[in-house]
Amino acid sequence: MTSTDDRLITVSLDKRGVSCTARLLGDRAPITCDAVWNALPLGGDVYHAKYARNEIYALVPPFAPEEPPLENPTVTPIPGDLCYFTFSDTQLGTASYGYENQAKHRGKATVVDLALFYERNNLLINGDAGWVPGIVWGTVVDGLERMADACQDLWRAGALGETLTFRRA
Repeated sequence: MTSTDDRLITVSLDKRGVSCTARLLGDRAPITCDAVWNALPLGGDVYHAKYARNEIYALVPPFAPEEPPLENPTVTPIPGDLCYFTFSDTQLGTASYGYENQAKHRGKATVVDLALFYERNNLLINGDAGWVPGIVWGTVVDGLERMADACQDLWRAGALGETLTFRRA
């Protein structure tokens, strides 16, 4: 694969009608990028992070033929990073996370977290589990400022009824 990847996706907060465009980082995370690209569109209920700070994410069922290895890892995502995390249901089952009992990921053995980081000063450390490295598989190339504004609104006004989707551009 070449050093650049021309695959673009649209990341959207559907109810708010806001989106941004991201480029896949196929040269740095080829297995993850291929898995995501081949599974698009993906999305679900949006959540705003409690621990990582400036992050929104959707929890989706596993979609890769095999979970990607920890390629292009980070514990300090920067604005515009798209990250991939894999969790077990028990990891997300602690009451402190605040997921409602009817959350769609409940009872699933494996859950994939697709995240967008929209501002600086993020640290992927969790009080229950310690460091939580993520795979950086994409970067926002257009529309991050308007998406960040919508993410701040989501933080202040609430996420109920909002969805986060990832689609081919």
